[in-house]
Amino acid sequence: MADQLELKSIELKGFTSIDAEGQTIELRPITVMLGANGAGKSNLVSFFKMLNYMTTGALQQYVADRGFADSLLYFGAKITSEVSARLRFEDAQARDEYAFVLGRDATGRLFLKDETIVYHAARRVTPQTVKLGGGVRESQLKEFADKGDQTCQVVYNLLSQCQVFQFHDTSATAKIRSEGYIDDSRFLRSDGGNLAAFLCGLMKKNSGKRYYDRIVRHIQLIVPQFEDFDLAPSTENENYVRLNWREKGSDYLFGPHQLSDGSLRFMALTTLFMQPPELRPKVIIVDEPELGLHPAAISALAGMVKAVTPATQVILATQSSRLVDEFTADQVMIVERDENRRRTIFRWLKEQDLAEWLERYCLSELWEKNVLGGRP
Repeated sequence: MADQLELKSIELKGFTSIDAEGQTIELRPITVMLGANGAGKSNLVSFFKMLNYMTTGALQQYVADRGFADSLLYFGAKITSEVSARLRFEDAQARDEYAFVLGRDATGRLFLKDETIVYHAARRVTPQTVKLGGGVRESQLKEFADKGDQTCQVVYNLLSQCQVFQFHDTSATAKIRSEGYIDDSRFLRSDGGNLAAFLCGLMKKNSGKRYYDRIVRHIQLIVPQFEDFDLAPSTENENYVRLNWREKGSDYLFGPHQLSDGSLRFMALTTLFMQPPELRPKVIIVDEPELGLHPAAISALAGMVKAVTPATQVILATQSSRLVDEFTADQVMIVERDENRRRTIFRWLKEQDLAEWLERYCLSELWEKNVLGGRP
């Protein structure tokens, strides 16, 4: 079944800090990328963001927003002519691969030079290859899937289920603190901008109410004064809703502007991981989820991550020693910069190699001692 396939690896060349020689980045049910600022963690997150745009036919918007092709090619077009990638999804029955090559055109944008899908059933000697073509500005994958190609449908669904989330913007004007359209509740948006509408949708559905209640209970553990959300439609416009809430033992109605940044981010993270399994993406990528969180909230976050695997793969990019201590060494990937070759290196820790160290120290202490690597 397609929903059992796991993202096993990404072969990536020429993208941002990954040179043209490239790397094969192996992934696991939980992948915690640990590294210093500028090491390249966010570049892999950006690659997944680009995939999100590609699956919605918005590659050109992504390229323009990032400063055009030279900002995405390793050291620009004079050094690197193209980006190539191959994603491998696998289970016991089959292996699906999605590969593409992006080139730079005369206008400074990227276009698809080649796009290919490979399906290899476990009992078949010869894999099935589908060439989607090239010389186009946007991915043809959805078009082939809409036309009924089953292999393309499977791969398109897999890629669509790899979603990046980042809840950093909790400023006074952030969408998460503003009123939102009440029917914008089909899925949680990448910035949490529709958090109120999404929670309102869960609360109203019989199938979602128990998940809503579980989300509330998890939030209460970290924000003790919090009792529940008050997600009634706005009195000014019943088509809109705000993230209002109430405190225990009080009838006073609080607004989203009266939540701390850390509390608001934890609410979004809890909703992301505790939502119904049928709504939750199959691969969740979160950049610096620990930002602004209390140590107890970081521990709760790690517990939620472990609770959703293996049904959902989780990739976290962090430089938080506190978060890393919540995981085992074989769940941690060190991300560091090779200064001699000016490129990013992704390297898994091996628990057996650290056995003697781990008898005396925790992972964060080994990182600070530079035993693990990945330090500035």
